[in-house]
Amino acid sequence: MIRIITTIFLFVCSLVSAQSQYETGMKKAFTLWGEDKPAEASAMFERIAAVEKDNWLPQYYVALVNTTEAFKIKDREKIAALLTKAQTAQDNAVAIAADNAELLVMQATIYTAWVVFDPMTYGMKYSKKINELYTKAQLLDSKNPRAVFGKAEYALGSAKYFGNDTKPICAEVERSVTLFANFKPETPFGPDWGKERAEQTLKDCGK
Repeated sequence: MIRIITTIFLFVCSLVSAQSQYETGMKKAFTLWGEDKPAEASAMFERIAAVEKDNWLPQYYVALVNTTEAFKIKDREKIAALLTKAQTAQDNAVAIAADNAELLVMQATIYTAWVVFDPMTYGMKYSKKINELYTKAQLLDSKNPRAVFGKAEYALGSAKYFGNDTKPICAEVERSVTLFANFKPETPFGPDWGKERAEQTLKDCGK
């Protein structure tokens, strides 16, 4: 009986220790990202992912960090390298958690970065896929604010470019802001970004 209790105790301790290491690592990675050290943050998320093989979140953040950086720079080779790395992490995350609304949004974001990078080459290739991904994400999780806002933001850019009416799109942006206000991540470190951008987009809508 004592052996059984001891075994259970050691097992629980090992789980607590692993969880503590995971939380510490994730917090460190977010701190590095907040300090504008994306390469270091990405590397930290990669190290966590190597240990947390059944957890899609570290891979997701590798994809998110690298895609976010790709939007900020102009160097073609660096953008391609960042988005290639993001796609690899995205594929790894999907292998762990298929049919995940957040991962569908992430894939749409990666494709959007390619379009922004080279509209003539990737606009026709990815625009339809981007809309389909956001639509599927909303079907999986109708209350996901990133799915609603992402689709609206992409549509807004196209509408302004072609001179189309933006009013119905702005209404979707407004809906996303409401969803953001009521959104809470399902798990610790779950995706919780986009609110500020949605609010600013709503302010700028119709201008």
